Formats: sequence, structure tokens, C-alpha cells
Amino acid sequence: MTMKTLLIPTDFTQQSIQSIPALVHQYYPQKVNIVLVHMLKITDSLSELLMLSRRSVEYRHIPDNFYKRCTELETTHSHVINHIAITFFYGSTIAVFNNFLDANEVDAIVKPHNNYQLLFKNSIAPEILISKCGIEVIALPKVSGIPADVIIEEPELTEHQ
Repeated sequence: MTMKTLLIPTDFTQQSIQSIPALVHQYYPQKVNIVLVHMLKITDSLSELLMLSRRSVEYRHIPDNFYKRCTELETTHSHVINHIAITFFYGSTIAVFNNFLDANEVDAIVKPHNNYQLLFKNSIAPEILISKCGIEVIALPKVSGIPADVIIEEPELTEHQ
């Protein structure tokens, strides 16, 4: 049985990952890789282009709780989820997006959630490229959830004596 790779557009909210348990249930017993991606158009600035290979600014905007929740999902559903990757796509053309999909061996794309938010001045709506790429698009499974604008509080860490 071959492994499937699912691309899920993310705005780093709980809402963008809350469908993962239902998705993995659909694919069970087949193993899946999940690529969570936020899409950014590439800059016109020469100095920013030169720094593109050293980009980490965007990663600093990913909440620690989002990483934690992805790790929990990966662990809880390890019988189906092989790996969850969090990345950024830089580009705005279908050719570059198709190269990204090929490089990540994406088999299907999950539609973004209804309250998907553009996080940066150069963020692009995922539907623009998804609708033109020719890869299977999966509708989000219906799950009860948290609105995208709810901030998930991190528990305060305390030392036990």
C-alpha cells in the first residue's frame, strides 16, 4: 500500500488542523504524510530575494501551541500519520506551485477552512492556485470546532517543588 501525501493550507489556527483526525480516519489503514502550508507571493525587492534562502521570519509567527498540537496529532494518530510538516510556499504562479506539489509528492489537497486568514502582507489566498493545479481537492470533513479567531491559551509552566 502506497503512502498518500495531503497538503493542507494553514493559517496556524486550531481550525486549520482540526479536521486532521477525520481525514486520517478516511485514509485508515493507509499511512499519510501531511504538509501544512501557508502561501506567500514572492517579493519584488532584490534584497529580500537575496535573503530568501535564509528565511526564518515567517516561522517566528507560528504559535508554539500550533507546533505542540501538530506533534500531539502526529503522536495520537501515529498508526496513520507518518509525518506532519509545516512549511511556506513562496510563489504566485501555477508552474511554481506545481513544482512545489511535485517536490512534496502531494496526492491531494484539502480545501482551506471557511475563516482562513491571510497572515502577512504578501500572503495569498490558497484557492487561487489550488483551483488551477489539477490535483484532487478534498472537501473538509465536517467537525465541530473552534472559530479561527479564538486564541488558544498556552498553559503556564510552573516548577514543582
